[in-house]
Amino acid sequence: MALSPVRPYIALVATAAFGAAVAVGAVALLGGFEGSTTTTVVTETAAPRAAAAPSTGGMSVNEIYERAAPGVVQIASTNKTADAFSGDLPSSALGSGFVVDKAGHIVTNFHVVEDADEIRVSFSNRDTVEAELVGTDPSTDLAVLRVESQASALTPLPLGDSDLVRVGDPVVAIGNPFGLDRTATAGIVSALQRLITAPNQFTIDHVIQTDAPINRGNSGGPLLNAQGEVIGVNTQIETGGISTGNVGIGFSVPSNTVEDVVAQILQTGRAEHAYLGISGHAVTPDLAETYNLPVESGVLVEEVRPASGAAKAGLEAGETRVVVAGETYDLGGDIIVAADGEQVSSIEKLRDTIAARKPGDKIKLRIYRDAKRTSVTVTLGRQPSSAR
Repeated sequence: MALSPVRPYIALVATAAFGAAVAVGAVALLGGFEGSTTTTVVTETAAPRAAAAPSTGGMSVNEIYERAAPGVVQIASTNKTADAFSGDLPSSALGSGFVVDKAGHIVTNFHVVEDADEIRVSFSNRDTVEAELVGTDPSTDLAVLRVESQASALTPLPLGDSDLVRVGDPVVAIGNPFGLDRTATAGIVSALQRLITAPNQFTIDHVIQTDAPINRGNSGGPLLNAQGEVIGVNTQIETGGISTGNVGIGFSVPSNTVEDVVAQILQTGRAEHAYLGISGHAVTPDLAETYNLPVESGVLVEEVRPASGAAKAGLEAGETRVVVAGETYDLGGDIIVAADGEQVSSIEKLRDTIAARKPGDKIKLRIYRDAKRTSVTVTLGRQPSSAR
């Protein structure tokens, strides 16, 4: 499935600043569902245009900045490895992060610290210390660091409830674009429930879209609401293929995802995600009518990944390829219509149901096979390290 059906060709720019430009192929994988290919690139970018958040009953931009800026840090990571055979040279990345507790834990993006041999964190008082990598989650592009610092010197930023965010809410982004430390930009929440591609080609769900300008170096920095709470971690921008800089479309990993992932990393050093192991499309009314399907809504099973929970449960994939309204479908396989008693009318609904479980949990799927309704019980696996 395309990342955005109305814009099939999208350039997503990770907002960390790298010493050398890096291009990474990305495939959207929807909780075990593979989708179309997009590209995440890190390049030189132009300066952002100005934007202003409308005034509501919350704090002013200045008040938010005065309260939150001391908790925002600049992160410099270095990979000192050089490969004479491939021609790879030592590289560095510059990004942002923010303090989440008095124990010295800091949240940032995975792509800011990926493959780093050394990570250094700079605070608002200009102190720079070496950071320990506690754990990462490439599936949500998040990482947790820890620094040795006195609790009195740390300013943790509170996490808000991203489920309460609404389109039009004013927001402030604080980060280090182009190395300009603790820069504030303001805007609004432009859209909700976006899908973006993680560094390991899985899909990050429920992403917040904002027009608050973010650029290279903003990666890992907070997106704050009018109460000064973190509602997202700034991660990518979309350029639309017409620019390499900010054009008013940025994406933030929602704070509720951040809270869950950080809690797992602090407990075990990693985050685990349940995995069904199929790819597919949602049934549309046109498809159902044209090919006389037994249901008008559900999810077509188009591929079953080997050794996955779906494969072990005997789910069957379609093999008859058809095209309806320009979209390609594989028919003849199972159609999932419910999961644990909840109706499944879209891939997003099935993905959310899976995401609420843990690896090893069992889930009962109601399916149609050869026009007959039946059920299968799947033991969910652990999401692999890469969608590929």
